[in-house]
Amino acid sequence: MRGAALAAISSRDLEKARDAAQALLRRVPPVVPLDENVRRSEVVVEAAPAAAFDEIATAALGAGKVLLVASVGALVADPERYAALARRHGGTLHVVSGAIGGLDAISAAAMGAVESVTMTTRKPPRGLVGAPYLEANDIDLSGLIEPRVVFEGSARDACRGFPANVNVSAAVSLAGIGPDRTRVRIIADPSLDRNMHDVEVAGDFGRFTVHIENRPSANPRTGVLTAMSILATIKRLASPLRAG
Repeated sequence: MRGAALAAISSRDLEKARDAAQALLRRVPPVVPLDENVRRSEVVVEAAPAAAFDEIATAALGAGKVLLVASVGALVADPERYAALARRHGGTLHVVSGAIGGLDAISAAAMGAVESVTMTTRKPPRGLVGAPYLEANDIDLSGLIEPRVVFEGSARDACRGFPANVNVSAAVSLAGIGPDRTRVRIIADPSLDRNMHDVEVAGDFGRFTVHIENRPSANPRTGVLTAMSILATIKRLASPLRAG
């Protein structure tokens, strides 16, 4: 792969996507249905709601394409199935780092014995509103005046309960010791204006901690760094020199 250019754009609402592309881009590529996008592209970037992940992944991997995954929480539901689909058709799955860092160090640590991987996510309450786990447990964050732990459990359960909020937890779990052994704590904190993530890893290698504070994008559930990580992954794929 030499260089990179935007071949096409797909969306659930093609007209809305076309209007957005015309407002943001100097040169607007074709805005087309998913199957045509896959046909036109070598690399397919998935940056959609989790509910759309299976359709996008099945189309891209089934066509033997490279798939960059942003909705990592949806991948955690059955990573082996998508990996098998990729192997069968010659496709490739790349999990982008999204709003977290240190995945290279976590995957390196996992080459030896890892005792624990714990992730703590702190978000403004508005970034968690609508999460299935909150609704199922009647957790109301309106009027919150102090930090509140709203979830503690495995990364797998965190992804089920907060599908739009914890792709970072999914990425950390896939890089390391898996979604069942990776522990996650989610805190709603009304004093914050940023999404904060802390990852603590301990094992034979020693111990390290990663701390990140992300400025939310226009979507309060997603940090600006997520979009930047997608661009960085594309740049790395197109470069003859790759670090990390």
